Amino acid sequence: MRGMGGAPSASRAATSGAIAKPDQPVRFWRAMGDLIQLVLRSKAPGLRWRVTVALVLTLAGKALGVLAPLMLGKAVNHLSAGQGAAAAVTWAFAGLAGGWALIRFVSAAAPQARDAVFTPVAQAAQNRAAVETFSHALSLSIDFHQSKRTGSLSRVIDRGARSMDFLLRGLVFNVAPTGVELIMAAIVLAKAYDWRFAAVALATVAIYGYLTFAISDWRIGHRRVLNEADAEAAGRAVDALLNYETVKSFGGEDRAVAGYGQALDVYGHAQIKATNSLNLLNVVQSAVMSLGLGAMAVLAGAQAAAGEIGPGDVTAAVLILINLYAPLNILGFAYREIRQSLIDMEAMLELRRQTADVADAPDAKDLPPCADRRGGAVAFEAVSFRHGARSEGLADVSLTVAPGTTMAIVGPSGAGKTTLVRLALRMIDPQAGRVTLDGHDLRDLKQASLRRAVALVPQDVALFNDTLAANIAFARPEVGEAEVWAAAEAAELGEFIRNLPEGMDTKVGERGLKLSGGERQRVGIARALLAEPRVLILDEATSALDSRTEAAIQATLRKARAGRTTLVVAHRLSTIADADEIVVLRRGKVVERGRHEALLEAGGEYAALWRRQTREREPV
Repeated sequence: MRGMGGAPSASRAATSGAIAKPDQPVRFWRAMGDLIQLVLRSKAPGLRWRVTVALVLTLAGKALGVLAPLMLGKAVNHLSAGQGAAAAVTWAFAGLAGGWALIRFVSAAAPQARDAVFTPVAQAAQNRAAVETFSHALSLSIDFHQSKRTGSLSRVIDRGARSMDFLLRGLVFNVAPTGVELIMAAIVLAKAYDWRFAAVALATVAIYGYLTFAISDWRIGHRRVLNEADAEAAGRAVDALLNYETVKSFGGEDRAVAGYGQALDVYGHAQIKATNSLNLLNVVQSAVMSLGLGAMAVLAGAQAAAGEIGPGDVTAAVLILINLYAPLNILGFAYREIRQSLIDMEAMLELRRQTADVADAPDAKDLPPCADRRGGAVAFEAVSFRHGARSEGLADVSLTVAPGTTMAIVGPSGAGKTTLVRLALRMIDPQAGRVTLDGHDLRDLKQASLRRAVALVPQDVALFNDTLAANIAFARPEVGEAEVWAAAEAAELGEFIRNLPEGMDTKVGERGLKLSGGERQRVGIARALLAEPRVLILDEATSALDSRTEAAIQATLRKARAGRTTLVVAHRLSTIADADEIVVLRRGKVVERGRHEALLEAGGEYAALWRRQTREREPV
């Protein structure tokens, strides 16, 4: 067991570098309060009785562990006395020895029974923590997620949730009860024998604990470097694997592997230091415990020679200290792991303390049913928004999209088109002005009801690593197979899916990378059509399609626009020539608006864009 006296656990990985700072204090009591609250919210079956029984079993096991050596000591004393018939002495010794064995068995079995009783509570609390943190992470703003590495963020959630289990088992059922056991052992030694026995036991444990904590604190620095290197390696690996096409396209395999290797080199150097410091800790622990056992044996032997105690009492005193040695032997491991668990849990709680830029108001309401069968009315009223990383943004933009109409947004990159889309979806809130749907400020609505009314087909459609059917039905998972097929047919996917060996059950791969860009966009269109929104937002929804398929999809989208309002963001102006109104943005401001023909006649920004694209399409 000594090898666990502080061994780095590869399974307990790093939190994000921004959270696990070397000088960051661990707020112990705050973390304990959060831990208790999570246990109470876990909704584990039989929560109260399981916690009570687990604590009783823990304390009973510790008490019996102290009493068992006394039983064996009496047995040895009785045997050494040798008075009476040999058979009677033998039977008395056997009875006492059997009692010692039984008590020792119960003491050893109590923690196993405790684990069986308490495991459902620990697992439920761990699951609750992970679910709540995952839910909170999903609620955070786009800016937050764009600034975080997916691998590191997932590890914060995973390690933080799993740290709860170790804190419960290691702190509540190991370290704290060991302190109680030490007090009981000191009282028993002082009462049954002499106060000097208790003093030796307390001094041994105090020196052992002090040196263990001091060396473990020193080792925490190695652990933090280990964590940061592990997080860096994991982040680099996830980035490269998620973007493997980009890596391959630019011949970046060697660079990706080199960066990963450098992070592992740092990890390896920290691992060597951690292992060497662990060896030092184990040697110090063994030295202190051996000296304590030797002092206890010498003291007991001296008193036995003086006739003050019997030979069995020597055995009992040494066994009591050895029994303390078993849980103390993993004290360094437990202390280091508890510290690390607190850091992991603090990282998770720090994530949960991040406030969402976009959140439902306390009095938020559901979006009322659509009064106009033609679709919803969208209005941007003097809206302004500027990203922190940009010098320009939307500035006092006012637009109204009437029910059942199609508005196209065009303009150069960085003009604010994507910002308008995010405002309409309430992915972000305006810094000035307001956005309304059917007269309701989006900030007054519950986000869930808003998202049911607005559907987006983005330029880069991201799919789940699931079947085509699951991806198409994501907006409305309760629909039947016939409706999923109807949406697929409407998006010109029917023939493609029927030609696949597994049809709708075909797995699309991570982020849908088994499909071409055009196929992913058609899946995105099918998903949006199946949602039956009152507002449909198309953000370059056909940019990855060939000309023939694009023409077919455009015809489908024109049909899909019936009964709903459509907001189209486009670079290819030919796809939006039939829009009811075209708005031209430049540097976050509306510079032109009107129908296609009128804008061409005006000879302004739109006409210049049209002429440029027309020349590009002309054969050379």
